[in-house]
Amino acid sequence: MDEAAPKAKVKVKDPLAGITLEKLLTELVARHGWEYLGITIPINCFLKDPSVKSSLTFLRKTPWARTKVETLYTSSLEEKSR
Repeated sequence: MDEAAPKAKVKVKDPLAGITLEKLLTELVARHGWEYLGITIPINCFLKDPSVKSSLTFLRKTPWARTKVETLYTSSLEEKSR
């Protein structure tokens, strides 16, 4: 084996790296609004008297909901880059 040969490093860019949940949610609300978020991800914190604070509390305690929000964010980033 040739140990002197450099190994190729493949870096996969994570679109969520360095993005806080608060920033992610704030950007989604600014771009789509609470109504769209409530339709797309029907959870009470988006449907009834929505706020960033109450949504953050819920999303931090509920992994499945956080995953859906993160997925929506990454797909909206892809649309934005087109």
